[in-house]
Order: sequence, then C-alpha cells, then structure tokens
Amino acid sequence: MAGPVSILVTRKLPAAALAILRDAGAVEVAAAPLDAEALRLHVRGRAALVCLLTDRIDTALLDAAGPGLRIVANVAVGVDNIDIPAARERGIVVTNTPDVLTNAVAEFTWGLILAVTRRLTEADRCIRRGEWAGWSPDLLNGTELAGKRLGIVGAGRIGRAVAARAPAFGMDVVFTRRGTASEIDGRPALSLDEVLVTSDVVSVHAPLTPETRHLIDRHALGRMKSTAYLINTARGPVVDEEALVVALEAGVLAGAALDVFEREPAIHPGLLRLENVVLAPHLGSSTRETRTAMAELAARNVVRVLRGQRPLTPVE
Repeated sequence: MAGPVSILVTRKLPAAALAILRDAGAVEVAAAPLDAEALRLHVRGRAALVCLLTDRIDTALLDAAGPGLRIVANVAVGVDNIDIPAARERGIVVTNTPDVLTNAVAEFTWGLILAVTRRLTEADRCIRRGEWAGWSPDLLNGTELAGKRLGIVGAGRIGRAVAARAPAFGMDVVFTRRGTASEIDGRPALSLDEVLVTSDVVSVHAPLTPETRHLIDRHALGRMKSTAYLINTARGPVVDEEALVVALEAGVLAGAALDVFEREPAIHPGLLRLENVVLAPHLGSSTRETRTAMAELAARNVVRVLRGQRPLTPVE
C-alpha cells in the first residue's frame, strides 16, 4: 500500500496553512532558505511544492522533481519566478494567491506615497541623529497631495485598489491604457507617456514580464515632472535602478519610494546614499492577516489538486 503523498514547503508558513496541507499528505518544511541546488535535491519525489517568490522554479528544478510533481503553489501573486511553459509541458499545475493581498499592498503603497512626499523617513533620521534644533518654518518641507495627479502604471487589482483610495487625499487618477480602453473604473486611461508627463506621483503595479522589464527606464524617467515621485511596489526589475539613481542625483524627479529591487536582497548603493528615497524590504503584503490568508490559499490549492479537483486560483 502506497504511503501518503509528499509535500515540500520551502519556508515556514503559518500553522493554519500547514494544518490544511497535513490533511492531504506528509509535509516537510525547509528549516532554512534553500539555494537552487538544495531545492533540486529536496523536491525529488514530491507531489506538491509550496514555494515563494524567492524560489526559482525553472526547467532544472522541474526535471529534478520527477514525474510525480503535480502542483507548484506560489505564495505570491506574481509568478515571474516560475517557468510557466515548462510546468505546462510537464502537466504540472501552477497556482498563485491573488485578491487576498490586494488591500494590504494598496495600503502600504499609500504609506510609501505619504512617506516620500512628506519626507517622513528623512525627518525620523534627523531626530535620531540629534540634528533637530527646534521648529523652523522651512524644515523638511514636503509636498501636499490634494489637487495633484496620481498615475497608475498597471491597472490590475492592486493598481485599482490604490486608485480607489486617491479621492480621500484629493487626488485625480489616471491609468496606463490596456488595449483600446479609454477609461478604467471611470477614470481616464492614457498612454504610458501621457501618464508619466502629467502625473505628480507615478505608482508602478505592473507584473514583471519580458515586456515590462525596465519599463521605467532612462527615457521614461526623463518624461516625468521634476517635481514628481516614483513609487514601486510591483517587481524590482520593472524599474531600471541605475537609471533611477542617475535621474534622482540629477534632479530629474523629486524622489522615489521602493519596496522592491532589481537584485533582492541587494540594493543599488546609489539608492542608499540618497535622502529623497524611501526604502522598504519587500513588505507590501506583510500583515499577519494577509500573509496567513496567502499561505492558506496556497495550501487549499494543493489539497484540491492532490484530490483531483480544480484549484481555486490557477495560473491560466
């Protein structure tokens, strides 16, 4: 009689998610992050793999898993870490975790917008360094949002959730156009260039694809207002970091707030030097509620596939 199916989880997940998985098979949770070689060794003979965006699921990994691997459940919305065509060729289902993190990332995006436009991290550093000598009318003056334009690059769930919060700050919203649509959620849909040229805050929410890699490059940054701010909570490589550093140093734009980076966890040294940049270590979905919901959704996808059912959130 065959034993229980084997499930590999590449990082520690909330207990509730692991309990769901244990109803479907024997679960092994990696004690520490696995590099590519270790992951190939650990995945052999598994029926399911629960991974994170830091895990590269490529052809070599899928081949190492063997023919028994039935599902790769990514605890993330983006799946740029997974070779989707290679998985399909092998009959492996790939799932992600959309919807459950939309509000958390949208809220965090607004936190970054406020932090960079009102210079909150600069103010914090000023006090901690003992440089504050008392109130002054020109100390760390920031920029108000009311009456300004927010440009959303990427009108998916998260981009639209960010836009929905803009009226609370008195901001006008425009989206980058998808197809031929002239409006999205009743707001204008413009070309990327029109969004860059007219917006006071540009917030990036596009998925990472070959077409969006370095979408925000030297040319795009040069089209922004010198008083504008760039926000990125999508994927690091959508923005050309080298070009961004050059633009910020030259005063091409006023500032930037980044939650994601081209070569995580490495940070471009130029970004670390700049006072008008807010940096966060990929925290967009980092709330207890959301991280638990993401893990539970991934676990339910695994259970359904192992039981011969359609997953809740397949990557089509």
